[in-house]
Amino acid sequence: MPDIICLGEPMLEFNQQSNGLYLAGHGGDTSNCAIAAARQGASTGYLTHLGDDAFGDSFMDLWQAENVDESQVRRNPDAHTGIYFVTHGPDGHRFSYFRKGSAASLMQPADLPEAYIAGAKILHVSGISQAISETAVDTVLAAIGIARAHQVRVSYDSNLRLNLWPLERARTVTHAAMRQCQIALPGLDDAEHLTGLSDPQAIVDFYLDLGARIVALTLGPEGTLVATPDRREQIGGRKVTTVDATGAGDTFDGAFLAELVAGRDPFQAAAYANAAAALSTQGYGAVAPMPKRAAVEAFMG
Repeated sequence: MPDIICLGEPMLEFNQQSNGLYLAGHGGDTSNCAIAAARQGASTGYLTHLGDDAFGDSFMDLWQAENVDESQVRRNPDAHTGIYFVTHGPDGHRFSYFRKGSAASLMQPADLPEAYIAGAKILHVSGISQAISETAVDTVLAAIGIARAHQVRVSYDSNLRLNLWPLERARTVTHAAMRQCQIALPGLDDAEHLTGLSDPQAIVDFYLDLGARIVALTLGPEGTLVATPDRREQIGGRKVTTVDATGAGDTFDGAFLAELVAGRDPFQAAAYANAAAALSTQGYGAVAPMPKRAAVEAFMG
């Protein structure tokens, strides 16, 4: 059984390059996380449904190539695999999604393989995993329930997308999920919307009060504020020349969880994950620029 299991929706990515053309690739936050963790040497697996189409075939090939276990992925001949486009401008990158009615959005709690989740060390889900449909909300909560029943730690990245659901619903659902998670991985912008707070210290207190034992609040170039009930520390970011930050947060998540599974403490894990995330911004696309462990360790010196 994989040590880290991620659940959500993978999406084929078309990423705008500097010449205006679109580069095909793979995306989907939790799929990205699984791949990032695997590239650090962790044992990972993915749970989702895919369309019985060429895009779905592409993901199956990708996970096999990246050593992400895809044995529990199901194919739906009556639904499609989602896609999205990334465009770049002076305010950063923007996403345009074509995912309504996708195979992943039709998943039900009854589709979850309990023994597979029970055998993991960490289950990772996100706000996007829940935002894609009503049944996705229930499916993620059911997966969290299975994990908790079997003493599997749960990791949750709020990953707020307001084009998928209204803010008040996002707050209600993500807070309910966070109350059942041991590892909270919010980003600062998302957390400001979801909590109504602006002070990073107050934000990590908010998530600790919900029940998290580890909070890693990513602060962009400023690094990560890591907190446990007994300690907190801001771990500085790494400076690089950024080309495309599309998958940086997902790379952080995967590297962070891989380090936790390897026995590092949250502060060591954040220092490593900051470096991995920085390196991931030096190329286009969510997956292609994700570094492997040797590159991260060399970058850290």
